[in-house]
Amino acid sequence: QKMGRKYTPPTLVLFTSSVQSACGGATSAVGPFYCSADQKLYIDLSFFSNMKSQLGADGDFAYAYVIAHEVGHHVENMLGILGKAHEQMAQMNSTEANKVSVKLELLADYYAGVWAHYDNEEYQSLEDGDLEEAIRCAEVIGDNYLQKKARGYSQPETFTHGTSEQRMKWLKLGIETGDMSRTTFE
Repeated sequence: QKMGRKYTPPTLVLFTSSVQSACGGATSAVGPFYCSADQKLYIDLSFFSNMKSQLGADGDFAYAYVIAHEVGHHVENMLGILGKAHEQMAQMNSTEANKVSVKLELLADYYAGVWAHYDNEEYQSLEDGDLEEAIRCAEVIGDNYLQKKARGYSQPETFTHGTSEQRMKWLKLGIETGDMSRTTFE
């Protein structure tokens, strides 16, 4: 409303094993994702239990953060950011395209924080420990953390979602400021 725009919510699609979206087929291995072609966010029902058992990230606010992050991509799409970024990425080599991808992911983390800011302002929804749950989740889904866990080392040139520190930083900043005017990290 502050930006003079009308928000149209995305559709949430819950699935098991695999799903077909307007962006193509995906399995549960992909993790949650947003498809701009159909304006839907997709979450495999096993994702949250895997998040808890494999990464040690748990709690209602950690789960809400994951969903809000995907909704953040929907906001990027509605603002035209996602389309412009994808056009740029198509013209770049993989290392440069990954840098743009990281910016999109961090912006989605930031928008997830902005949502939490306003949700808490209106409903006093944040309880003791909630912020820590989301920060822990942001930490364990950072590219550096996941790569080190899988291989024993990380390759920054292959990062697509940002480091743990970056993800935690932008989520916290969104929660603290609630500033929707940010549309880039440049």
